[in-house]
Amino acid sequence: MGRISVLLADDSVIVREGLRALLAMTEDVDVVGVAGDYEELIARAEELAPQVIVTDIRMPPTFQREGIDAARLVRKRHLGTGIVVLSQFDDPEYAVALLSEGASGCAYLLKDSVATGDQLARAIRTVSTGGSMLDPKIVEALVRPVSATELSPADEDLLGMVAEGRSLKAIALRRDTTGADVAASVEQLFLKLAKQATGGRDEGLRNLRLLHQAIVDREEQGERLSRLLPGGIAERLRQGGHDAGETQRLIVTVLISDVRGYSAIAEASDPSRLAGQLIEHRTIASDAVLAEHGTVMQFVGDSVMAVFGAPEPQADHADRAICAANAIQQAQVALNRRWRATGLPAFELGIGLSTGLVAAALIGSAERAEYSLVGDAVNLAQRLQQFASPGETVLSEATYVALSRIPEAERFGPAPVKGRKEPVTAFRVPAPPPGR
Repeated sequence: MGRISVLLADDSVIVREGLRALLAMTEDVDVVGVAGDYEELIARAEELAPQVIVTDIRMPPTFQREGIDAARLVRKRHLGTGIVVLSQFDDPEYAVALLSEGASGCAYLLKDSVATGDQLARAIRTVSTGGSMLDPKIVEALVRPVSATELSPADEDLLGMVAEGRSLKAIALRRDTTGADVAASVEQLFLKLAKQATGGRDEGLRNLRLLHQAIVDREEQGERLSRLLPGGIAERLRQGGHDAGETQRLIVTVLISDVRGYSAIAEASDPSRLAGQLIEHRTIASDAVLAEHGTVMQFVGDSVMAVFGAPEPQADHADRAICAANAIQQAQVALNRRWRATGLPAFELGIGLSTGLVAAALIGSAERAEYSLVGDAVNLAQRLQQFASPGETVLSEATYVALSRIPEAERFGPAPVKGRKEPVTAFRVPAPPPGR
């Protein structure tokens, strides 16, 4: 495994050199540069392209949140850069600010806990591969934002579940009661917190604000995440629209995309940079699928699987699938152009589309659910994408017939397909030119 390049940022020379000396004893970490303020941190990050930034929170010019703000700006410009924030403040508001755009690749540690042991080195290793880490004192503050002396054990338990973002139905199941009863209990809990605040106690008002912000942040993160979960399955469970184990028989079109030569790219690439590329690739693929009201089923390494026509039936599922495939190819061409300009390898895609009958099953509970498709259309889509050259989309004969507008395509086959007794006929569609 290669060494991890690190940029240190702190306005105190003593602190910077102390951290440099501490990390010098770590075999797999290289401190490649230092910065003393917001502007220098951004400039040095652009110059050195470190894998990880270790930064204080408060730095010149205003000594507010320059460290967090600068690190987040660098991450937007260079996806995959890890952030380790060091602070003398065990205030969860700073942790929420750091993690508001996602916890992946972020760590928040207290300065007084990194002087001994290898906590800082472990945090650097963790964020360099996309992991996250929080100081235990911060975790305690986030989970228990209200003093235990003010609440009964039952209130503490309810507050914890509310702060975790659990739905009223999920809390009701946990407490063996009704949703209406939980709603009333939550209302009383918030009234109790409000009384703390209106009673002139700054701590009560601060706790109420923190709890509200934690709930808002979790809801926003949940909404972003739910866009990538199969068809709003979590919402269906909350509303009682589907039962676990229920199976639907649907005619759908399955899309499977794969990066050509990915193993060779991975072998020659820095892991953290490659992780950033995968994030960008998955984002454009998800956006294209969701724009056509498709369902993103799963990401497996460099592969993306989506379905059109499930869990809600769609009469034009084949049309939507090929529109999404074209959009993915177009967006990846633009992304490749930007990557090449910065010395990153391009992703050349092969996409397979297959139409047919599947069994769609919801497996799980209100707490955790997995939506699965079973049928020949899934297997065939996987095989057809292997026929696609870089930039091409290969359609099954059933998909081609189901389209309302016939695209320019090259018919080939019947061709043998691994795992199938009968050869298949398919249609190879070239990627549309950018901007079309």
